[in-house]
Amino acid sequence: MDKLLRQRDKAIEKLHELAEQMLIGSASETYRTCGNPTCRCHSTGPKHGPHLYVAYRGETKKTTGHYVPKAFHKKVKTGLAAWKQFQEKARQVAQLNKEILDAEKASKAAEKKKK
Repeated sequence: MDKLLRQRDKAIEKLHELAEQMLIGSASETYRTCGNPTCRCHSTGPKHGPHLYVAYRGETKKTTGHYVPKAFHKKVKTGLAAWKQFQEKARQVAQLNKEILDAEKASKAAEKKKK
């Protein structure tokens, strides 16, 4: 059981690290045409972009989102990845808690049998 407790403590430490940078949402990149009708993006050339947007479920339970300026792309992508890792670690902690509880129950049952 000590091994399980150490694993859980390590996973909880990782949750604390991830919590400092995590962001909720999902990212999408778009390419757009500009307002200049003579620009290459309206004919043969590539469109402008990528433009990063983050979508998430807002307080009203409706999906909402916002544009992310280029200077923040890396930080936002790191935060979204941290959120995904946080969820995975939280599931791991929950599973370890169940295993610890099962071990405690088995230990109690063994003690009862001895008496």
